[in-house]
Amino acid sequence: MITLPVAMFFPLLWAKSPSRVVAAAVSAGYFLAASRGLPQGVANFYAADLWPGILLWAMASVGFTLVHAILWTRQPGRVRAARYIVAMMLMALPPFGITGWAHPLTAAGVLFPGWGRFGLGATAILLVIISGRRWQIAVAVLLGLYAWSATDRTQPKVPDSWKGVDLEIGQNLGRDGSLSYHRDLIAAVRAKAGDARFVVLPESALGFWTPTVARLWQDGLRGTRVTVIAGAAVIDDTGYDNVMVAISAAKALILYRERMPVPVSMWQPWRAWMGQGGAHAHFFANPVVEVVGIKIAPLICYEQLIVWPILQSMLYAPNIIVATGNGWWTSGTSIIAIQLASAGAWSRLFGVPIVTAFNQNPKE
Repeated sequence: MITLPVAMFFPLLWAKSPSRVVAAAVSAGYFLAASRGLPQGVANFYAADLWPGILLWAMASVGFTLVHAILWTRQPGRVRAARYIVAMMLMALPPFGITGWAHPLTAAGVLFPGWGRFGLGATAILLVIISGRRWQIAVAVLLGLYAWSATDRTQPKVPDSWKGVDLEIGQNLGRDGSLSYHRDLIAAVRAKAGDARFVVLPESALGFWTPTVARLWQDGLRGTRVTVIAGAAVIDDTGYDNVMVAISAAKALILYRERMPVPVSMWQPWRAWMGQGGAHAHFFANPVVEVVGIKIAPLICYEQLIVWPILQSMLYAPNIIVATGNGWWTSGTSIIAIQLASAGAWSRLFGVPIVTAFNQNPKE
């Protein structure tokens, strides 16, 4: 997380580019460096060699590169600053924001912890100034803020009533729908819950969400006050939803439908033309959800890497951020570390506690 402010030097390099071609090269280089774990991750996911991942890596950079190349201008001052504002906004919102990874605004959580929207605005102003004629002032302020923030890296304290449970089940997570799998997972939850009232499990932990699974978990939680928040998939005639569900002994319900699934591997809108379906994207739906009167800002996996889901959620003043992921396919990459750093930065910026739960491959 501490290195996030380095991204704020990108607007300076972009602004100082001597030509549009160089600006495009700088933009592509920045994006490719920030997403360098993608080729290996894709190779792991599809059990293939690196070439499909490299192709997807290059394709993902196109939107970011085009936006910054088109908006680049030789004119310094207000014209260039205005154009960078447009680029910054485009990469934070759909459709370009769908691949708006490593957005420099994420550094706000490091530079202005607890400042909320004012810190976000101050970071945006710094980014605009650093792309203009007075960039030296912005750099000096940035370095000063960085040195100041480095003295305090504490995260907002997570309430004792919440607990995230990381798993090391690898790619088998959620793919085993047997009774023994669910009973073992229920036993693990009961063992690890302690005094926690809410236990969070990773994305996809429950596999397909069915009435049978719901009843099994409700029965397994009888005699406890625990509410489990876990990942699952809900299938319909046109595809499926990647969801969080909430289960207690008293009831079980679908809590949240993912706003932005992973493009290509999950979200495949072109398949609708062939009468097939992938994961549904609910873009601006359910930014916060409630459990026992507690407002939750949910972030599933890919949503932790982009900007608009968390900013939309923060408009509703949530009490806690719940961030989950299923990262078995990220072995050999820094993808999970980047997700945690990004989500943690937003938590610091808005002063909202964050609970995380991730699945990874078993440690050798």
